Amino acid sequence: MAPSEASILSNFLLPPAPLQTIISLRQFTDLFPRAHQSNPAIPRLYRELQHQRAIDTDDVKRNIAAECKRGERQAREVARARRRDETADSAAAGLTRGEEVDVMMEEDLHGRAGAAAERDKGRPRKRTADAVEDMEQAKQDLEDEIAEIERESEAVLADLRGIVGDLSDLRYGRFNKPAAGGEELGPETVDTLRQLQTTCYEIDND
Repeated sequence: MAPSEASILSNFLLPPAPLQTIISLRQFTDLFPRAHQSNPAIPRLYRELQHQRAIDTDDVKRNIAAECKRGERQAREVARARRRDETADSAAAGLTRGEEVDVMMEEDLHGRAGAAAERDKGRPRKRTADAVEDMEQAKQDLEDEIAEIERESEAVLADLRGIVGDLSDLRYGRFNKPAAGGEELGPETVDTLRQLQTTCYEIDND
């Protein structure tokens, strides 16, 4: 059985989404200078990031469900359009209801191609050109969607690189590092971390 659209999207997008899959609490703690790794604010900050990540994951799940519903609607629209085309073809060919039933039986016995050949004898075929045009349009739509996804991915990647760079600076004490050296960050950086923690809680409460 072929995988469904929902299973493909879910398997591709959701398993790597949780924060603990990307970085464990131990690894996150190791990003901080050793002198501050016992700070209880670090686990709280990690849990807050987990919570925000879970919210994003829920948004992805909802988007997957919406996309699958849209795909189902499109499939129904295509099926209805095909039935309309077949009805129009039958009318153009001057088929009676009984003859149309015969064509349907021919499809069951010999497939759509054989039935179409029998039905369309002696009249020009225009549907091939229409089908090619539809396929070209669908191809262009897919290319546009892929380009948009790539642009969004580049933006997310740029944000992640910025976060990694900031954490690297924090790890090596490059924020307000005292002139004497060492791993102490100084009171201004501690205040900044506390402000970050407060901001995270405010976002959560909103």
